[in-house]
Amino acid sequence: MSIALTEAHCAATRGEVPIGAVVVKDGQIIARAGNRTRELNDPTAHAEVLVIREACHKLDDERLTGCDLYATLEPCTMCAAAISFARIRRLYYGAQDIKGGGVENGARFFAQPTCHHAPEVYSGFQEQQAEIMLKEFFRLKRL
Repeated sequence: MSIALTEAHCAATRGEVPIGAVVVKDGQIIARAGNRTRELNDPTAHAEVLVIREACHKLDDERLTGCDLYATLEPCTMCAAAISFARIRRLYYGAQDIKGGGVENGARFFAQPTCHHAPEVYSGFQEQQAEIMLKEFFRLKRL
């Protein structure tokens, strides 16, 4: 999770919402990314989507079976769907997203009958650090 937090910090320095993600397989980092929606002018360029794309490319597979994804914030519904479609084994995330989350809040994508694959989900990892980074980012935007 500390590497995902580093990616979130890098995203913040680029003016992006500070969210980072990492894909791990067999204890090895396969891919890492931070948000790039503004930089790429792409509303789908969330850290989770970018890291899934990179991992699929590196593993030359559309499925990430046996891979775990670490994200600093609860994934939104779009990212939860991508996690499901990629067949991620486990999702670990830091802070909950009461407004925009799609895992344990909001749409609860993995609990829907139309969801074909739900990863194991674990939350609260370095939650305070992720929350502080997000709150500070938005506090500075409001100045």
